[in-house]
Amino acid sequence: MSSSKEYMNGHVHLEESDMYESDGKLFLTEAFNVIMEEILHKGTDSEEKVCEWKDPDQLRALLDLDLREHGESHKQLLQRVRDVARYSVKTCHPRFFNQLFAGVDYHALTGRLLTETLNTSQYTYEVAPVFVLMEEEVLCKLRSLVGWSEGDGIFCPGGSMSNMYAMNVARYWAFPQVKTQGLWATPRMAIFTSQQGHYSMKKAAAFLGIGTDNVFIVQVDESGSMRPEDLEAKIVQAKSQDAVPFFVNATAGTTVQGAFDPLNRIADISERNGMWMHVDAAWGGSVLFSKKHKHLVAGIERANSVTWNPHKMLLAGLQCSVVLFRDTTNLLMHCHSAKATYLFQQDKFYDTSLDTGDKSIQCGRKVDCLKLWLMWKAIGTHGLSERVEKAFALARYLVEEMEKRDNFKLVCKGPFVNVCFWFIPPSLRRKENSADYQERLSKVAPVIKERMMKRGTMMVGYQPMDGHVNFFRMVVVSPQLTTKDMDFFLDEIEDLGKDL
Repeated sequence: MSSSKEYMNGHVHLEESDMYESDGKLFLTEAFNVIMEEILHKGTDSEEKVCEWKDPDQLRALLDLDLREHGESHKQLLQRVRDVARYSVKTCHPRFFNQLFAGVDYHALTGRLLTETLNTSQYTYEVAPVFVLMEEEVLCKLRSLVGWSEGDGIFCPGGSMSNMYAMNVARYWAFPQVKTQGLWATPRMAIFTSQQGHYSMKKAAAFLGIGTDNVFIVQVDESGSMRPEDLEAKIVQAKSQDAVPFFVNATAGTTVQGAFDPLNRIADISERNGMWMHVDAAWGGSVLFSKKHKHLVAGIERANSVTWNPHKMLLAGLQCSVVLFRDTTNLLMHCHSAKATYLFQQDKFYDTSLDTGDKSIQCGRKVDCLKLWLMWKAIGTHGLSERVEKAFALARYLVEEMEKRDNFKLVCKGPFVNVCFWFIPPSLRRKENSADYQERLSKVAPVIKERMMKRGTMMVGYQPMDGHVNFFRMVVVSPQLTTKDMDFFLDEIEDLGKDL
């Protein structure tokens, strides 16, 4: 009896292809129709709900999440797809204002679908030839917008990781012995970031073994921008504690207020103190596409590294984040390379400098350049510029309309597309001097948010910050938006909070 027969008798058919392949292709076709209808048609219709809210126990029961011994029927699986679509938040909905990403770009989405289907890893030219060349071109174009004719960079799984890459490369630049000898071979290091800088700075310091106590927090002005004079004071403080200042993080577009740090003044201080200057422009970097607004990042070309997330304002889709370097000495490769011989053989038949995977701290790395490249090809630099400028114009319109209404009070007038405000319900109007005013005001946003989610009409975030009680942060991103959506937003907030 042949071995193939033995395996067949054991119900494993080695001489046949996967019996589920044709079923799978049919399922994919029908599932794609569900995706088109339930997400991309209904999900982008402002008359439909942004989300259909269910409490966790209800949702668990509705989804039937249990994984069982045997598979389900085609019909049941299609219902699973419908359920996932139905009960998920539609971030493509024009009235999803909850995060720093929103909307949908269909060319970018096509790039995402193509990426998933091709299912390769961006580490060597032999398995990702198209994407190695494409990533190189996209990174070059992004660097040129920053103001660098040369440099380096890499796509990372999100802005937090991009920031950590920058910090790790900066540490290697300052103390190259750390790669081989570890932290015992380095002095105490000091990092500087503003009180409104992203929390990923502390996470990176913890992850890299530098320690969160060595992250010195620099004060901001009323608009949320770093105060350069306090940066200088914090550097003096760090030195007095025998710490070596090596890394300053400036923010271009803070998460809540959308503030921009004064990059030229921070660059001056960094250069005087021999520090690496990083700009976290994950949110605000896309102003570089706008001739009208790129003054907000004046001086960014003086940075050593820049984080930028095209999945935010440009709508490339999650995830699409880069860290860019001005360095031309291959620091990124020297810092991270492990020279795995089963991947990065030096005697290959092509130019092995195209095997860029050793620049990464990952082995397998998802292709994140295609969605941005295809969208950029579709609408051009001009189209991306228009997208940025429309967001600014709509944010200005919203602020102007808000100022006409007694129920709204701006936290501050920011330079970007974040609009931070309190809704003042009728019961609190002209009660600012009451002893319990702040406490009562702090309860308004959470109640409105709960009602909003359960009604399903829109989503917007809120938070307390720096002594301010809970306020809303409206973010204007999606190019689908019009002034009608801004008017609806204000009317809906008023309606949700009129009885508070």
